[in-house]
Amino acid sequence: MTAINKRRVWLGALAGGVVWNAWSFVVNGAILAPRYQAAQAAGQFLAQPRYGSFLPVWVLTIFALSYIATLLYASARATCGPGPKTALGIGVMVGFVSGFPHNFAILCWSTMGRASPFWWALEMGLGAIAATLIGAWLYRDAASPAGS
Repeated sequence: MTAINKRRVWLGALAGGVVWNAWSFVVNGAILAPRYQAAQAAGQFLAQPRYGSFLPVWVLTIFALSYIATLLYASARATCGPGPKTALGIGVMVGFVSGFPHNFAILCWSTMGRASPFWWALEMGLGAIAATLIGAWLYRDAASPAGS
């Protein structure tokens, strides 16, 4: 059994996290920004976050999720096989877990419209898939020790 190449996991997580964060900024900064402004004007959203360090924590969280997805891919290679099919499966699972339950609850119980939870779920789902595919593309197994 091949050991997990932790350096390649970190490399994949870094690259995947960059892409996932870029997608997150597109969703929230371009697509949903007008909705946020309207919600703030209506008193439904705060103008400033309650936690002043929200943005750096969010960015780090996305990098952490990218690391988890890449590590899950590296772990699944032995049983599911290497390649994009395995990466896609892991990405879909991570995206579902990170994006669907909470946004479904918001959709059902919040007075806000459906667009924001829909886009937030896509942000997490498609971001996880992209990050995992990129992490898988960069991942290589650790070299076996000589004589193994």
